[in-house]
Formats: sequence, structure tokens, C-alpha cells
Amino acid sequence: MVYIALLRGINVGGKNKIDMKLLKQTFERVGMNDVMTYINTGNIIFSYNGKSKIELSRLLEEAIQNDFGLQIKVVVRSIDNVREVVNEIPDTWKNDKDMKSDVMFLWEEIDDESVLRNLVIKPNIDKVKYVPGAILWSVDKKNVTKSGMSRVVGSKIYKQVTVRNVNTVRKVYELMQAQIG
Repeated sequence: MVYIALLRGINVGGKNKIDMKLLKQTFERVGMNDVMTYINTGNIIFSYNGKSKIELSRLLEEAIQNDFGLQIKVVVRSIDNVREVVNEIPDTWKNDKDMKSDVMFLWEEIDDESVLRNLVIKPNIDKVKYVPGAILWSVDKKNVTKSGMSRVVGSKIYKQVTVRNVNTVRKVYELMQAQIG
């Protein structure tokens, strides 16, 4: 099975620095196959058979703690999970000079549509959608400061998500598909 590990909060603002080549070696050391990293923010594609996503998350978190001395939360999603998310992202959503569109991957314990009730969503500014495993959020760049998205940072929910822009999510899905062949 092809998976992606999404690490929360590495190589951001000079904190929790992890070299991607060394991280790849860590994944290989604990038995992951076909390991590939994408950009420096903790997107690691790999294949593995035999453990659940939750077991893989724990194994990888322990390996990162052992090898780097950092407590980093790892969210693992299968290619099927990522396909479901990508298929729900509207084609018009981009991350560019005019639009900010993100995918907030949810920890298992808050992965439910009811999580939307805990967000500040401004209907005339924000476009927000729950899909299993994630929240999709888009706003025109001119309205970013008015968006409810900015209020997520620092909230209880923010500590239980890892965010990637839609361009990155589409690209990692493409890389995952390439591993299947």
C-alpha cells in the first residue's frame, strides 16, 4: 500500500529542523519502502504492508523522536484517502497570487464533520468543506485578513491538524500514483 506521512511543524520558521535526506533514512531504517520526500515541509511518500495508519503514525513518531530528538506529530494517509481529498477539491481552487486554498488534514480524534461547528467560517468570504480526513478551505487573497481561516491559528483545532496548500496536495497525490506505476 502507498502512503504519505504528513509531519506537523517541521522546518517552519527555523524550528524543528530536519534534513529530508536523513528523514528518508529514518523511514527506511524502520522498514518503509520506496521512500520519497517532497519539499522541505514534511511530506514523505512510502509503501508498506502490515500495519494500520495509526500504528504507522506511532512507529514513525517514535523513530523521529529517537533519530532527531523531536516530538513531531505524524499523520498517515493512504493513497485512497488522498484520492478522496483531491477529488473533492474544486478544480477552480488554487494557491496563487489571487487565491489561498488549503487542506487541513485532521487528527483521527477530531475527524468528523462536526469539527466545522468549532470553526469561524464567514460564508460570504470563506469556502469550506469537510471531507473524511480533512477540511478544505479557500479564500480570495484580497480577503485573507477578513477570513475565519486566520482565527484557526492558535485555536485548539489548529493543534490537531497539519496544513498543506492544494497545489502541494495535488502534487503529492501525483507522486503517490507514480509509485503504483
